[in-house]
Amino acid sequence: MTGPDSPERARRDFSHLLSYGDYLRLDTLLSAHQPLTAAHDEHLFIAVHHVSEVWLDLIVRELHAAMSLLAAGVTDAPLKMLSRVVRAQEQMTNAWEVLKTLTPADYLEFRGAFGQASGFQSAGYRMMEFLLGNRNPAMLGPHEHRPEVHGPLLAAMSAPSIYDLALRLLSARGFALPPEVLERDYAAPYAEDPAVLAAWLAVYRGPQTHWDLYELAEKLIDVEDNFRRWRFNHLTTVERTIGFKAGSGGTSGAGYLRRALDTVLFPELWQVRTHL
Repeated sequence: MTGPDSPERARRDFSHLLSYGDYLRLDTLLSAHQPLTAAHDEHLFIAVHHVSEVWLDLIVRELHAAMSLLAAGVTDAPLKMLSRVVRAQEQMTNAWEVLKTLTPADYLEFRGAFGQASGFQSAGYRMMEFLLGNRNPAMLGPHEHRPEVHGPLLAAMSAPSIYDLALRLLSARGFALPPEVLERDYAAPYAEDPAVLAAWLAVYRGPQTHWDLYELAEKLIDVEDNFRRWRFNHLTTVERTIGFKAGSGGTSGAGYLRRALDTVLFPELWQVRTHL
């Protein structure tokens, strides 16, 4: 068949043209899958983590762009970027479902091969956390040996988070927020404030008047909701694979991950629901 819809009409000679594989540099991408053992399931383990790192790279890029615009007082484009972040988070969370096909016996075939390597050391994940406001100087330690990674992480930890920028936007719109909220030590954990809660309450009680702020708040809730889901799926995947053994990177494993579930990124946005 040689009609207009026939596959034979597709271009087939790419000796002097950019092909799909060339454009995506698939040789480079797939060559990074280098198992250290002959275990069949190590390839799965590497693939899931590679995919997650690619999504993290996109999330960080979108967060940086959204934050730059929020800092300039722009709200419409950041909402689209945060929607993209949410969708990418969903893909990361779904990746755990693939990894859960790895049984404890499967994992033990290659676990000892990668030594102290751990997702705890993911610079992409740490950057995402820092941009969202979950900060702890101790988390910089695993990256001190790589200045090109440590430097940007340190800068992110010392700069306003996306929530800090949202609060600055509230202030710019006339909501009374104290200086200790607006000009705080950004490397320190955020401390909830009654004035911030009062401001968000005003937004939620008058969404028609403050529609873009209301939409921004709900989009931040979407981001944190997915942040929590990813962590919960991480915990359950670890528990079903290694139980309560210590993590390869030195943490307590499931115990550390369970404690991390208590993290709240945007406290007043959750509290506002109780006070409405």
